[in-house]
Amino acid sequence: MIEIALILTFAGLAIIVTSSIKYYKQIRKARNEYDKSKNIIENIVLSFNRELKRESKRTELVAYKVDGSISKIENSIKRVENLEKIINPLKIKLNNVDQSSFNFESKASLIESKIQKLDEANSSLINRIDKMEEKLTKLTEIPEIKSETVIPIRRERALSAVTETEIRVLELLSSEGGKTAPEIKNRINLSREHTARLMKKLYDNGYLERETGKIPFKYKIKEEMENILNSKK
Repeated sequence: MIEIALILTFAGLAIIVTSSIKYYKQIRKARNEYDKSKNIIENIVLSFNRELKRESKRTELVAYKVDGSISKIENSIKRVENLEKIINPLKIKLNNVDQSSFNFESKASLIESKIQKLDEANSSLINRIDKMEEKLTKLTEIPEIKSETVIPIRRERALSAVTETEIRVLELLSSEGGKTAPEIKNRINLSREHTARLMKKLYDNGYLERETGKIPFKYKIKEEMENILNSKK
């Protein structure tokens, strides 16, 4: 019995030693695997730290650029605000200009309408003038020259109330013969109305004779008046 117990004891010890050796080998193998994993993890961590530093630098650079961009944007906003301060009064002025332009266009349309009416009136006036010219042409075709009744010169008034211009007209008719009022107007540099009034006055005072056979009338100095002018020279 003792031998069997010893054999079983040695067998148990052998099994324990064998199991311990196997366990020790597994522990050692696990230790080696752990060391390898640890080295790999350390390498990964180091690589990650390096990459993290790079990304940190990149982030800092991006942050710096963002700060610069924000500063530029703020400056741009200030410029835009300043431009708005300038543009807003300009918009008001532009609106006023648009309103003025609209008023001007309205006035221009009104003026254009008035001009059109004036053109129509002018056309009507031209037609009337053409008709008058036709009548005048017919009158000038009358061959007979008539002289109105001679108004006698009042000797007491001869040359007493005659102006220098009127004397010029009388001397002109005396030296160059009979003339119409437009011809005399061109020589004495007076208006048509003034010359017409002057010739009528000289005729009414008896200084001139007037031919009424055609228009415009032709005036001649009376022989009696011409003698008076010559006697004063």
